Amino acid sequence: MKKVTTSSLLKMKQEGQKITALTAYDASFAKLFDEQGIDLLLIGDSLGMVLQGCDDTLAVSIDDIAYHTRSVRKGTKRAFVVADMPFMSYSTPEQTYQNAAKLMAAGASMVKLEGGEWLMETITGLNQRGVPVCGHLGLTPQSVHVFGGFKVQGRDDLQAELLLEHAIKLAQAGIQLLVLECVPVDLAAKISEQVKIPVIGIGAGPKTDGQILVMHDMFGISANYMPKFSKNYLEESGDMRLAVKQFIDEVRQGAFPSELHSFN
Repeated sequence: MKKVTTSSLLKMKQEGQKITALTAYDASFAKLFDEQGIDLLLIGDSLGMVLQGCDDTLAVSIDDIAYHTRSVRKGTKRAFVVADMPFMSYSTPEQTYQNAAKLMAAGASMVKLEGGEWLMETITGLNQRGVPVCGHLGLTPQSVHVFGGFKVQGRDDLQAELLLEHAIKLAQAGIQLLVLECVPVDLAAKISEQVKIPVIGIGAGPKTDGQILVMHDMFGISANYMPKFSKNYLEESGDMRLAVKQFIDEVRQGAFPSELHSFN
């Protein structure tokens, strides 16, 4: 199978083919996901919650992400590998460049940053240094204490307008991918239509260019709870490989996420 690249992800958006993505943290699961045909694997700072047992993602370090990125890369042949920049690892452009270099050296093909237009200079600088960037808007878990909890973002007109503005400016700055988390369906659709880059949703409804889930949620084994936007595919299939295949098929067919897994 041909390796997934930034160019092939963009082509998928242009041709209306849904992008499928999951988080991964080790070589074994990366290999399992890759063999089923997943398009993108994210080494998420979600590992702080699902692997380390924390209440949020804030304790995850750049070395944690680099370690798991090396593991995931070893199990991956086809999928595009993206690594999260964890909390306070990209406070200044220079700090970002140094930390992004660690993740790229560990095997990432792209780094992901949470935040809006304040990141524009940093994104441009990363691109100039050969580092592709994925943006992340909506519910950005590193800002959970600012938000006052894990809450849907963009429900009022002013906030929705601001999120759209941020998405457009991030695309202008040079991001090649955008994750939208926990935003209303109509807003996610509007953002996906107005930016030329692929938009991958999680709790953002079915009208984005693709979908991502935390692997532990998809298998129904998260320690705390099952988010509204997720679905336990292992419960339905009884087999991990079939669960991943079913997730991929449902995303590509437009069956997932349904209204049950979306926010209005």
